[in-house]
Amino acid sequence: MTNPAGRFFAPLRHRRLALLFAGQVTSNVGDAVYAVALPWYVLATHGGALLLGVVLAAYGVPRTALLVVGGHLADRWRPWTVMLAADTVRMAVVAGLAAMAFAGPARAATLVPIAVVLGAGEGLFLPGALSIVPSLVPGEILQSANALTSSGSQMATLAGPILGGALVGAVSPGGAFAVDAATFAASAATLLAIRRTRAAPAAAAAPPAPGQPDAAPAPPAGIGALLRRSRVLQVILLITIAANLGSGGFGEVALPALAHGPLGAGATGYGALMAAMGAGALVGTLVAGTMGTPKRVAVVASAAFMIQSIFGAIVPYLGSVAPAAASLALFGVCNGFGNVLTITAFQRWAPPALLGRIMGILMTASFAAFPISVAAAGVLVHRFGPAPFFPLASAAVILAIAAGLTQREWREFGRNEAAAAAAT
Repeated sequence: MTNPAGRFFAPLRHRRLALLFAGQVTSNVGDAVYAVALPWYVLATHGGALLLGVVLAAYGVPRTALLVVGGHLADRWRPWTVMLAADTVRMAVVAGLAAMAFAGPARAATLVPIAVVLGAGEGLFLPGALSIVPSLVPGEILQSANALTSSGSQMATLAGPILGGALVGAVSPGGAFAVDAATFAASAATLLAIRRTRAAPAAAAAPPAPGQPDAAPAPPAGIGALLRRSRVLQVILLITIAANLGSGGFGEVALPALAHGPLGAGATGYGALMAAMGAGALVGTLVAGTMGTPKRVAVVASAAFMIQSIFGAIVPYLGSVAPAAASLALFGVCNGFGNVLTITAFQRWAPPALLGRIMGILMTASFAAFPISVAAAGVLVHRFGPAPFFPLASAAVILAIAAGLTQREWREFGRNEAAAAAAT
């Protein structure tokens, strides 16, 4: 029997994956530091909430708009090339932001263009970050590689705000921005090393396991043909949109309103709820990284997302912070577990030449749903209080998944790839 810890850390034996892991964990810590430093810089230098909102919008719009472009470029020029270019530009821009923060107060004339460039860089970077992993490791450890990189990002997100707060308090926002620029430089260096490191020989495709059907025909060539004909891609787009129409309002509006109001948890309690959800997601990711690929990936992942939705729906009816935090932790476990399975299945299924564009489309659907979600949640919470939003958001996800499971192509999704991985 394979040692679970050995399975989880096996991808680190591949130098290019180890480089990616180190660079992205470092960069994600920097992102979290920046997320603390930016609002503090704006608000502490009398920029005001309005300027902060404008800067955040200037970041978010180009990020969403360029995700599909980033996916196309990743397919055309290889993911690490696009990621390296995006990190190099962002390093220079954040270094300039650090110098500006040391020199004086926040000003819209300089902050807004910086935010636009940073958002554009993120949009170009993200599809490559999801499509690069299959090129760095053999197929049989792809699931563990995705779990490893995802858990690294989650740990950085937990640790980064602590470092950011310490830097802002001990030095200044400018010092925190300088650290973020340095993390972009570290990420760029690892991506450059990946480009220069010779790839290990690709693992031979394993034959279907005994009793399993032959490999399904290749998906139709071209992203347009995939969108028109692939039931799998249509289903995952439906689920992605439904999930993100609920998740933005869930975490950013309904949950803080619940903590502030009915739960009476205050800021500390709200932080505990968010930490529980993040810790649960990390556990779910670790579980996915230490187990084999299920025979029916889509069915198992769909079940995880449905169970996640149930845990989310009951949060406002549990009466106090402790049981609500426990439910959110289980919500996070299911989410982290299901995400790793789904991403891995898509990476194995997608034509390599289209993987960046597919990831770009899925991420665009996710990001574009966010402003709709928070706006709708704001209206609903204002009129009816936070509690009804939780079961409504959960019901939307369950209905979308149930609709997907009526499609044979979705129920069979990942089956052949799972058989091949098990036979390796």
